[in-house]
Formats: sequence, C-alpha cells, structure tokens
Amino acid sequence: MQRLPVRLAIAVLLASSASAALAAPRLDGVLTDHAVIQRGQPIALTGDAAAGETVMITLAGRSVTAKADQKGRFAAELPALDAGGPYDLTIAAQSGAAVLHDVLIGDVYLCSGQSNMELAVSEAQDLIPDAHAPVDAGLRLLTIPKRAAATPVARLDDAVRWTVAGPASQPAFSAACFYMAQALRRRAAVPIGAIHSSWGGSRISAWMSDPALRQAGLGDQADLLALYARDPGAANRRAMTLWETWWRTGSGDAVGREPWQPGATLDWQAVPEMTNFETWGIADLASYNGMLWYQRSVEITAEQARGPATLVLGTIDDADRTWVNGIGVGGSSLASQSRVYALPVGTLKAGRNVITVNDDDVYAYGGMTGPADTMRITFGDGSSVPLGDGWRYAKARRIAGSAPRVPWDDINGAGTLYNAMIAPLGRTRVAGIAWYQGESDTGIPGYDQRLTALIADWRTRLGSPQAGFAIAQLAGYGAPSFAPGESGWATVRDAQRRVAAADRHAGVAVTLDIGDAFDIHPGEKHAVGQRLAQVMRATVYGERIAPSGPALARAQRAAGGGVALDFSGVTGALHAKSARAAIGFELCGAAAASCRYASGTVVGSQVTLPGDGQPVTRVRYAWSDAPAINLVDDAGLPVGPFETPLS
Repeated sequence: MQRLPVRLAIAVLLASSASAALAAPRLDGVLTDHAVIQRGQPIALTGDAAAGETVMITLAGRSVTAKADQKGRFAAELPALDAGGPYDLTIAAQSGAAVLHDVLIGDVYLCSGQSNMELAVSEAQDLIPDAHAPVDAGLRLLTIPKRAAATPVARLDDAVRWTVAGPASQPAFSAACFYMAQALRRRAAVPIGAIHSSWGGSRISAWMSDPALRQAGLGDQADLLALYARDPGAANRRAMTLWETWWRTGSGDAVGREPWQPGATLDWQAVPEMTNFETWGIADLASYNGMLWYQRSVEITAEQARGPATLVLGTIDDADRTWVNGIGVGGSSLASQSRVYALPVGTLKAGRNVITVNDDDVYAYGGMTGPADTMRITFGDGSSVPLGDGWRYAKARRIAGSAPRVPWDDINGAGTLYNAMIAPLGRTRVAGIAWYQGESDTGIPGYDQRLTALIADWRTRLGSPQAGFAIAQLAGYGAPSFAPGESGWATVRDAQRRVAAADRHAGVAVTLDIGDAFDIHPGEKHAVGQRLAQVMRATVYGERIAPSGPALARAQRAAGGGVALDFSGVTGALHAKSARAAIGFELCGAAAASCRYASGTVVGSQVTLPGDGQPVTRVRYAWSDAPAINLVDDAGLPVGPFETPLS
C-alpha cells in the first residue's frame, strides 16, 4: 500500500475525526495555544488516546508516532529544535485530532515558591514603566492554578492556558517571575516562556516529591501521606498521636494530664467574640503569635449521643488540633478552610461533653473566627446544638520547636503541592528554575537538606539536569536587633547561600537591602527579578558575570587577633555606604552566646575586622531577621548573610 505524505496523512486524519472531536487524543503537561517549548532539548510528549490506537504528533516539520497502551496512555518524543516559530502543533489519530496554534521554540523558565513569588505585578511597583510594557509576542506567561493532591497528578486542568505577555495578562502574573523573564527576553534574543506555580505560606516540603522527601530525611512524612491516600481515617488517627506525643515530650505532661483533657486546669478567660483574638482589645493578645487553647462544654441527650455526629467549628487561623472529651477528632492548618470533623459513635456521651481546640497562630492574625452562626454539632437524628458562644480561652505554654503538621495539608504538608502543581508538568524541559521561598521554614532545621533534595529532584523530573537554579534569598523583615543573637531568617538565608555555592548551576539573588521591616511582602520585586535574571545570565547563558554579586570567598585569621575576609564576584570594589566602616559583622567564639558586633575596614574586595582580645572561631554577617548592613559593590549589589568558621 502506498504511503501518504505526512501533510496529506494528517489532513485525512483530521477529516475523519470531525465527528469524533470529543474523543480526540490529548496531551498532558503545559502545551496549549501560545506555548513556549524549550529549545535544544528533546520534546517529551505524553497523553491520552483511545486504547491501542496510533497517534501522530507534528511540529515544525518533524513528526513522531506513538501507540496508546491498554489504558489509553501514550508517550513520544520529538527531536530537539532550534529557537523559532510560531508553529502549529498537530496531534491526530483515528479517534480525533487537535491543533495547537502559535507555538514558539525558545527558553522556558519555571518560577515557584510562596507568597513573595506569588505577589502579582499589579500588587508590586505597578507605577514603573516595566509594569506596563507593551505586548511582546515573544514573551509568554502561564500560571498553574492552586491545587493540592495526596498522589501525583498526571495532567493539568484543561482551563490552564498560555498567554502572550502584555497589558491584559501581565498585571495578574507573578511580579518577580515576570520581571526576571522580561529582563532575560531583552538579552537572550529568543522567545521566553515563564511558568508560575506558587502558593503563599507554603513550606518547601509541600513542593517535594516522595523520593525527595525521603532523601531529605522526611520519610516518615512520605509514609504518612501514602497512608492518607489509602486510608484517611487511619492517617488522621496517626497524626493526632504524633501531635500529642510532641506536646507531651515538650511540656512534660503525663498522659491524662494534658490541656485537652476535660478537667484541665488552666487560666481560663471568657472569649469576647468569635473573631481574631488580636481584635479583642486585650493588650496581652494584641500582637501575640503562639498557641491558645479554646474550650466549650455542651449538654446533649442520650438519644443524640447514641449515633455519629458532625462537628463544625468554622475557620481557625492558622492551625488547629481538636478534641472532644479528650479524644482527638482532627486538625488542619489551612486558615481559610472551615473545620468540619466527623465524630464516630462513642465520642459523645449523654450529659456534659467538652470540646477543646488548640489554635496555633504563627503569623499575623489568629484565632477561631467562625462565623459564629455556622458553628454547631449536628446529630444523626437531624437535631443540632449551636456552638457560636460560650467559649473560654487560655494561653498555651511555649513548647520548643514547631508543632507537627499533617503531610496532607495543602501548604504545610509534604508532597501535596508537588503532586498537583509540579508533577503534571511531566518532562517539561526548562532552561532554569527560580525559587522564592523560605519564610515558612524559619525555625525548622534542615532547610539546606530539603532545598538540595528539591533542586536535584526537579531537575531530574523535568528532564533538565543542568537547568539554572536561582534562589531569591529572604529579604529583611521584622524588628531591628540591638544585640547579637540567633535568627531563624538568617539561618535560612545562610542555608540558601551554602546550597547555591555547592551547585555550579545555581546562584542567590540577595534581597536584604530591598526588604520591608513592617511587611513580609516587600513591593520591590523589579530588582528581585533583575537579580534572578543575573543568576540565569551566568548559569544558563554563560555570561562572565557573578551570579550572586559579591560573595564570601575566604575567611582567615589576621594580625592582632583580627579576621580578614576576601570576597569574590565583586564588581569594581566593595564600599561601606554612608560610613567609614562596614557594619553588620560579628566575631564569635565556640559558645552560642559569644558573638559580639565588629566594624570592618574595606579595601578593594577585602574586609578586615580588628580583634577585640576575645577568642574568635567563627564570623557572622547580617545575622538578624532585619539586619542593618551597608556593604555593597560598584554595581550596588549587597553582600549577603553568612556564618563561617575561620581557617
């Protein structure tokens, strides 16, 4: 039988599929009209079709065929293509056909993280010219919708669509990601595609796959999430046991003597109203971040207690653990989610029943916020008891470390956001990845291990082992320090620095100088994007520039008990802004509380710290949540935080 030319074969398939359009084969991943596909790398294609049928995919004059398996899944790969377009991508089979229009070949960048990556152009510096750039047909934008899943998802929602960058699309797009892509578009002279996949407040663990979690020492979380996927009830019971064990270990409370027991003796006070407790007008709670216990008793009949029931508590900011008569019934850490807990038979009893809630407020406002008229217990016989008033509260004692969160929580979980917002990308090959996250991991040890595992895993799963990785370091935020001390924010920043320094395809965008002491979401995202672009220019395009600006290269002892610090990546020379000396340095001994401030003399790319007659084994810089610093190079880029032993 004579073979038809490729174009004619496609035309025949298209014609034969007109009546079967609804059954047309579909591609997974992020390929839609206006998409950008990574140049210079094979193009992986997976999707769904009728079981056993042959699918033909054509792009830029190249075609490939694949046969769907018994489950209707197929996989194929087109050869690498040079930058160009626009093209039509055609996928055709006997069951139907589809055409994607205006597809470009260029460089693709993935941007991810939490709220500072999520912050939109319209919410940042929206009055600068770059925020209102004209339509650029060579710059394309794609936002992945917020989703969470207990197991990896194969494909994205059909509503996901690429758009051409312009006044209609860029205001709602990630500011840091847009300004990075905009800067790269102006220098690279090829089409640029930016994929944004972020969720405010998320921990890094939520963005990690099962293997990455295990590599980072979080196998117990991976196991618990897998249990939740199989048996949610068993997983919830296990999670409650883990939380209770954490509390008893930190507090020393004996079993049966914990605050969630009905007879717990605490300094109970009446709850004024079901709103954020910072608004109650109580001075001790006006700026409180920590735990509160809430408790309420309710009288029910023997008939109501006989069957199962449903407990509705409304929203709780940020996280809760809830008990009824000392029996754990559930918990969540999504502040916007109404708490609805099933009460199995045997939880309730005739007469007095006690509901106890632990509210863990970690940032900004907190508390049980109702609305009060939605709070109630509904019983199997259809009756209900309102719970909107009559609550009391007590401040909880401080327990070292962070309370454990369940791994299936949307943003504080383990793997949930990876499963729904990264896994569906499949092998969407990329030139680089920008990461702006860490605020939610302050105070949680091991960030360097988690970030290292995430970077390696994402590169592997996206099929881009040498992708550039740009880390937006945490900006300054919070009250100033008046004496040396420990800092969870500085610890995360230093972990980000060390991870990037150990990876020749990575760099850090230092943002200490563009933070906001009063806002965890500083609006200066244009400079963040420019600095992320600098990392990509060095790691992706091979420009002979320092990816991170000035960075510590060596620390050694100097005459008189002082310290000499040498810096690499300096443009021109280092300078102490508005002063004769560089500030923000600390000389430290071996003990935790041995650090003291030191001022440095700046010459070229070296800073010398004079000795003070006390032992020095390590040096710190900018070691505070919101440090005061003044050391920059001729390009205006600041030196980032570090802690280093002396050689």
